[in-house]
Amino acid sequence: MTASLGSLNITNSHEADPSVLHIWGGHPLQGQVKISGAKNAALVIMAGSLLCPEPCRLRNVPSLVDAIRMGQVLSALGVDLQWNGDVLDINARDITTSEAPYELVSQLRASFFAIGPILARLGEAHVPLPGGCAIGARPVDIHVRGLQALGANVYIEHGMVHASVPGRDRRLKGAKFYLDYPSVGATETLMMAATLADGETILDNVAQEPEVIDLANFCNALGAKIRGAGTKTIVIEGVPRLHTADYPIIPDRIEAGTFLVAGAISRSDISLYPVISDHLTPVISKLRQTGAQIIAEGPDRLRVIGPDIIQATDIETLPYPGFPTDMQAQFMALLTVSNGDSLISETVFENRLRHVAELNRMGADIRVKGHTAIVRGVPHLTGAPVMATDLRASAALAIAALAAQGKTTIQGLQHLDRGYENLDLKLQQLGVRIKREPAPPESEGNSSPIQSSQSALK
Repeated sequence: MTASLGSLNITNSHEADPSVLHIWGGHPLQGQVKISGAKNAALVIMAGSLLCPEPCRLRNVPSLVDAIRMGQVLSALGVDLQWNGDVLDINARDITTSEAPYELVSQLRASFFAIGPILARLGEAHVPLPGGCAIGARPVDIHVRGLQALGANVYIEHGMVHASVPGRDRRLKGAKFYLDYPSVGATETLMMAATLADGETILDNVAQEPEVIDLANFCNALGAKIRGAGTKTIVIEGVPRLHTADYPIIPDRIEAGTFLVAGAISRSDISLYPVISDHLTPVISKLRQTGAQIIAEGPDRLRVIGPDIIQATDIETLPYPGFPTDMQAQFMALLTVSNGDSLISETVFENRLRHVAELNRMGADIRVKGHTAIVRGVPHLTGAPVMATDLRASAALAIAALAAQGKTTIQGLQHLDRGYENLDLKLQQLGVRIKREPAPPESEGNSSPIQSSQSALK
């Protein structure tokens, strides 16, 4: 099944992209790279626009397959969208249905977050259980219990979450709710739902990620009354209605971190902009431990100078402000060519070490025990054909290819296109010898066509 929005035609996320990425390693990078808007902020803010019955404008929206899929979900709900480069105009005045389509939600986990805004606006919502990258279970039980605490009747049947608000006004009621785990998705879902609730809502043990803060700032720009975002407690005073706003998405800290690691592993000197350094504190700290120099060149610009000898370091992924799970794979690539042994512990998602086998194909020396990887540094990597297993793994393989001798060919680019805007073109601008092309005929048998977001969104 092919869905379309604007000029982009995309296929289901579980179908493979038949194109491959060739990267010839061993060359230093130089120049500067522009960081796109944050994927994880843009997706949830697009969902948050459902709260507002007036037109909204979002700026700095990244051109990604995931953003297009979220747009398709909104369109299916009756929302009018107009794309113009990185500017997205959204008019959710006439939501025509309270049910999100399974074929779209099953492809993009973030689209499940629409349940909060739909329920708050219409008094009922019917949203399929989410899909997305196969990096862990990521259940929605916290979302469900939180919506129930706000007065909704919620049940799950045949893979569909049904929620409704009893009473004549069909309006959620303010409540106090403690999250068993600081889930980003549950925090965002409940915060959005509470913006239109009757009374005050207090959410304890919430996620503190910058994307949560960005969503709160967007909602406040619409007229919501949210305080405490970025701390462990968020307080929302419900309002009856929201109004129009023009809002810019924050820069993507994970893309920025990915390019910082790319500069370090290739022993290069490159600059990144725009960035918010405070969002990258744990990443910068670990990079400095490896010997990289990270220099602030202005309020929104960072420079990375890669070390002659990369030093080993240990990493444990944690919820923000800890080290981000979305940077674990990229750092593993860096540490494969470090001086010494590193221990990487993945505590957030249970299936997020599948890139180990692919890195080992390139000559890395990595052993896995449970949720921990032991990385023994080797003098160099060697180019090889590899397969991306998820979004961040795809970036890790590209990073590893920069330090490898010879050519690396990466398949599974549908993952890369979900979260990185024009990564191949940005690397090319930094001097990387890189080429994206259709896969050779012998590898096309198990593939279905998907247009690259890099070309189709221009």
